[in-house]
Amino acid sequence: MQRAMEGQNVSFPKTFLLVGFSDHPWLELPLFGVILVSHILTLMGNSSIILLSLVEPRLQTSMYFFLDNLSMLDLCVTCAIVPQMLSNLCGPEKTIAASGCITQVYIFTCTSCTECVLLAVMAFDRYVAICQPLRYTLIMHFWACVWLATACWASGLANSLLQGTLTLQLPFCGHHIVDHLFCEVPALLKLACGDTTANDLALKLVAIPFGMVAPLIVLISYSFIARAVLKLPSAGGRYKAFSTCSSHLLVVTMFFGPGMYTYLQPPANSTQAKFMSFLYCVITPLLNPLIYTLRNKDVKVAWRRILPAQHGWKAFKVR
Repeated sequence: MQRAMEGQNVSFPKTFLLVGFSDHPWLELPLFGVILVSHILTLMGNSSIILLSLVEPRLQTSMYFFLDNLSMLDLCVTCAIVPQMLSNLCGPEKTIAASGCITQVYIFTCTSCTECVLLAVMAFDRYVAICQPLRYTLIMHFWACVWLATACWASGLANSLLQGTLTLQLPFCGHHIVDHLFCEVPALLKLACGDTTANDLALKLVAIPFGMVAPLIVLISYSFIARAVLKLPSAGGRYKAFSTCSSHLLVVTMFFGPGMYTYLQPPANSTQAKFMSFLYCVITPLLNPLIYTLRNKDVKVAWRRILPAQHGWKAFKVR
């Protein structure tokens, strides 16, 4: 009896082995360089958006308020996952402590679900701005934005607590090899040796609001936006309206595309799942600030106000 109990160790493992791309060792060094540069640029880009919106009055609008929240989500997910990913890529050790694994589970679940709702809210914001311009300031006032952002974060946090707690209740029987880039709920469920019916049911139920309702709100919002824009008499007005929404629509596609490919289909091979997660955790947080700022005149003006004046720089060079 004692040997049987020892063989069936149901305690939570102290460490986990993250397989990552170790089955493709030739990829590890190039990926390390790409991820390191992307991580630094991600931190700089998203932090600069938050900083600019705080110091520039032109950027203190509802759109940039939600964009600040998006940048904060990107910073949270990249800081929770990418450093461990870099550590695993640059050395032979592929392990992660249980505390780090649990942290990744909670943060990734919270940020991904929060972003689903936030992107739907941002689509609604664009709908009101274009389809109801005279009532925009009345509908999207400061406290309405605060409550909407709070609802986004609260929904993600609630689902994170639910999914993470249910996962921690499972017996793992000493098996701790995670065939993934980081710790997330579906990857850990594969290691469980107990009944995962409640966990699977919880994942399917939360997929309805986060994976179906949120994208549906985005599609409905942009359907009304497209119909309103096409009715505009001038080509210049149509171009301006479409350019205003194109950045958000591109971000939505980059976020929901890999997510739906990964979670709303029968399980694919692990390599495909890893690359989809790589896109979400590394590439998307890098591109989000670039997409929103490269063609944005308000952001360019804000940078000119913060950076040293051109004549001051010329005077410095003359000295």
